[in-house]
Amino acid sequence: MINVSADPDALILVDEDDRGLGFLNKNLCHEGRGILHRAFSLLIFNDSGELLIQQRAAAKRLWPMYWSNSCCSHPRGNESMEIATERRLREELGIGCPLSFLFKFQYQAQFDATGAENELCSVFVGRSGEPIRANPQEILNWRWIAPQALQQEIAHHGARTFTPWFMLEWSRIWRDHRQALLVI
Repeated sequence: MINVSADPDALILVDEDDRGLGFLNKNLCHEGRGILHRAFSLLIFNDSGELLIQQRAAAKRLWPMYWSNSCCSHPRGNESMEIATERRLREELGIGCPLSFLFKFQYQAQFDATGAENELCSVFVGRSGEPIRANPQEILNWRWIAPQALQQEIAHHGARTFTPWFMLEWSRIWRDHRQALLVI
């Protein structure tokens, strides 16, 4: 498998209205308090309505070994969101599936004194029955979980176990988009 985390490609810097402002190396985008850049988060469900969550690899710079959404990343350079999400599903999980846009949100989360996320993140959901072929450079572990069980785990373990962006987006999905999950 290719090492996709070390990708030197430039990320897309944006303002709060998602207007492109230029490009910057991935590592520089995540230094200090981070620089606002475009990102996406994918939540993939199976035919039983369970969500695929992943435990991030130990070598990840930010939130290593934390549980998170199915897949997340950034469009590169002038790459469209559609191409970026399809690429990342294949690179990280070895799958493909149709995706539906749910919402976009902005957040900043500080991991330590030298690194943070500062993203305008588009959230997509999809359903796949394909076998997962997780990239071990990206994913330490993965599992399917029922939404109600996930809700309970987040309530019990929260920030000690789950990435901040996943907790933010799951809270909004649970509150505002639960019905949309039923038709995926």
